[in-house]
Amino acid sequence: MTVLATSDSRVPATAVARRRRPWRQWMIGWSFALPFVVLFGVFLAGPILVSFVVSFTDMRVTDIRTPFDVDFVGLANYTDVLQDPTFRKAVRNTVVYVVFAVPLTISLGLLIALGLNQAVVRLRNVFRTGFFLPYVTSMIAIAVVWRLILGTDSGLLNGLLEKIGIDGPGWLTDPTWALWSIIIVTVWHGVGLQMIIFLAGLQAIPNELYEAASVDGAKRWHKFRYVTLPMLRPTLLFSTVIASIGLIQVFDEPYVMTQGGPLDATLTVALHTYNQFAFGNYGETSAIAYLMFLAIAGVTVLEFKFLRPAT
Repeated sequence: MTVLATSDSRVPATAVARRRRPWRQWMIGWSFALPFVVLFGVFLAGPILVSFVVSFTDMRVTDIRTPFDVDFVGLANYTDVLQDPTFRKAVRNTVVYVVFAVPLTISLGLLIALGLNQAVVRLRNVFRTGFFLPYVTSMIAIAVVWRLILGTDSGLLNGLLEKIGIDGPGWLTDPTWALWSIIIVTVWHGVGLQMIIFLAGLQAIPNELYEAASVDGAKRWHKFRYVTLPMLRPTLLFSTVIASIGLIQVFDEPYVMTQGGPLDATLTVALHTYNQFAFGNYGETSAIAYLMFLAIAGVTVLEFKFLRPAT
């Protein structure tokens, strides 16, 4: 009887301990996560929420002393932005920039990766380093160098063309050539990253698939079409998404090389957003930023829909 009584008396204490254990684990977990949550809320989530609210207000630089004394204007900032001819020009430039720069960067990166993935290529590591080096170099420094190369009067490229009797155009001063010049610089800068990504994807393809294709009599083109490309679908999706997200937000190249000129020929949405912020139009700046976010989200959804590997 004594033993039974002792065991019965211990049951409630054990049950209480088990009920307290999840709360203790919960507190320990949050104690580790709390510093990150606080930093995330103060420096990321908080500013994002504030900027979203500001996009529906008439906040300008004149209201900076009283940021809470602003009026809500609803969707007026969004409608004004969409009707702004300068913003529309920036959208057209950005669309042209993305439509040409993304495919060129990805296709050249894949082509270089296919070449450097061959075992017969000598000094493969040297070439890989050379192609990847521009990407790890500061974009500001690269833009300054390319501005010197593409200068109209004293540029290196026009100087070389002049020696062979060709009058080079204003690569950065002619509205016809300025945007294409920036696209070329962007492709040259980003092709190294795409090469590395595709090299990783190519090296993950089992060699047995190529051996089986050779046994079936497949030629090099058939191996590329029916083995390499299907196996590279996840890699292609990843490359396209990160390239599109980065190039939709292009800022450094036009800001350093042309400041959006000539005649807004290289003005992008990100650069236009910066200009509006510099002018003190905080409401319109926030509205443009969220329109850009919607554009990035829409493009990403479409890329996942058409490039996602079949299940």
